Order: sequence, then structure tokens, then C-alpha cells
Amino acid sequence: MPIRVQNDLPVKEILEQENIFVMDEYRAAHQDIRPISIGLLNLMPLKEDTELQILRSLSNTPLQVDVTFVRMTSHVSKNTSTSHIYKFYEPFESIRGKKFDGFIITGAPVEQMPFEEVDYWEELKEIMEWTRTNVTSTLHLCWGAQAGLYYHYGIDKADLPKKLSGVYRHRVRNRKIPLVRGFDDVFMAPHSRHTEVPQELLEADERITILADSRQAGVFLCMAREGRQIFVMGHPEYDRMTLDFEYKRDMDRGLNPQLPENYYPDDDPENKPVLTWRAHANNLYTNWLNYYVYQVTPYDLYGTPF
Repeated sequence: MPIRVQNDLPVKEILEQENIFVMDEYRAAHQDIRPISIGLLNLMPLKEDTELQILRSLSNTPLQVDVTFVRMTSHVSKNTSTSHIYKFYEPFESIRGKKFDGFIITGAPVEQMPFEEVDYWEELKEIMEWTRTNVTSTLHLCWGAQAGLYYHYGIDKADLPKKLSGVYRHRVRNRKIPLVRGFDDVFMAPHSRHTEVPQELLEADERITILADSRQAGVFLCMAREGRQIFVMGHPEYDRMTLDFEYKRDMDRGLNPQLPENYYPDDDPENKPVLTWRAHANNLYTNWLNYYVYQVTPYDLYGTPF
């Protein structure tokens, strides 16, 4: 699948080196098809790392995907240059009147704070409400999933006794639902978080369908509104070394983090981690784009009401 990005987006060169088909704006404009329009609200502090991970994940279908990066206006990023943010990201106000086939809300390193204390919570609530009428399907990741479940369904997160960090075994709960089509009965996926949405609360809510869970990590994947809202509790988009970076960063900060589980061979952080989740991660994003975006979105986004 060709991903349409700005000509000078820094991660474009990395994607091309990885043999991922990236189409620049000029070539995309000369194709006689309507690309799938995806918005990405990137709340992670290292914006370029997340851009790369998400674009990789979107690169495995024959669809042309036009990605718009969206930023909060009520929060100033401290870990990504202002010039990068203002050059490649659109403020929410500038896209408010647009419609998108799909929208992604990422995680954020604020999970131990009450939602109402997050400085951009009011703006995020406005965006999540906007997705109900302007987006065919919204994919919420990690803290973004917790925020979505809290805002839309009133289900709050709970603190874990210790950070959940590692790669965990999950089982598919309902194979008939297209989002998990092609999944093995069990699959691996990364998690990195201090909080969870209690599984018993999700099980008790008839509006929510749980698709995959783990004995160690709890619910991994659930959805509502027949796939108009999808919630992923982990980080399937993480690359091989992301948990390694987080662990060693926290070590350098003197936080004495626990070793990520099921990650380093022989539990030795000097060993290169084994990548065990990429195939299912790609499958998840491909199924989302195909079955919940492309197959159900109207050809004329603006002429057909959601």
C-alpha cells in the first residue's frame, strides 16, 4: 500500500529504506482514485518515533492512504521541535470541518494522572466527540483507549500494583469478527503501562465486545458501535527496540524499572530482543483499514452523512 505523506517528512526516508512504498504528494495527485483519509492525533512525546511506527503499521494493504498529522493546541510538546510540529501537524481547529475515513488517537505518558488533570483533556474530549460524527472508525491506542472508554462509556482506569511492561501471550475471544480475521488462536503483543481498564467492567458493559485478552495483561482489544470505535490496550505498533529504549531510559533516570517480561532472550538486556508480534500487529491494522474503514466508508465523504 502506498502511504501518502509530505515530501519532506523526515521519517519518509527511513520508510523508503525499509522498502515501504511511500508516495509523495505530486505522484498521489496524479492517481485517479480516492485515497483513504486517515487522521493521526499523536499524543506521544517522541513524535517522529510514533510517526514511523504508525506509518509502518498502515503499510500492508493495497489501499492508498493519505495521513494527516493532528496536534493539540492546548499543549506544547517538550520532546519534539516546534518547527517539526508546526510544519507537519495540523491543529484540530483547521480540520474540525473535515471528515475522515479513519482516525487514530495514540497513547500518552499521562496515565497515572486523573483524566481531568491532563492539561489537554477538555480539547481531547472535544475531539473524541467530533469523531462520532466526522470519522467512519476511530482506533484508540493504550492511554488513548483508556481515555476513549472513560469519555464515551464512563469506565475509569485503575492503577496496577506495578508497571506492566513486556510482550504477553493473548487469546482471540471471537474469531467471527473481521477485526481479528487471520489471527492465530494465540498471539504476542507488547504492553507498557501503569494502569488498566478492569476487565470485569468491560465484560459487564453490553455495548462493548471484547475480542482478545491475556491472563497476564488483561483485555488487549475491544470495540463498540460495530467497529466505529476500536480500543487497543497495548502497543502493537512498537518496533523491536522500543521497550528496550524505555527500560534503559528509566534505568538512567534511577527509577529501578523491572525488566520487560518475555522480551530479552535469557532475560539479559544485553541480548537483542526477538520480534514476535509484528505479523499480528500488521494484520490488526490491515483488518481495521479494510473491514472498518475502506469497506464501509462512503465514496463521497462529504455527500453522505455518518
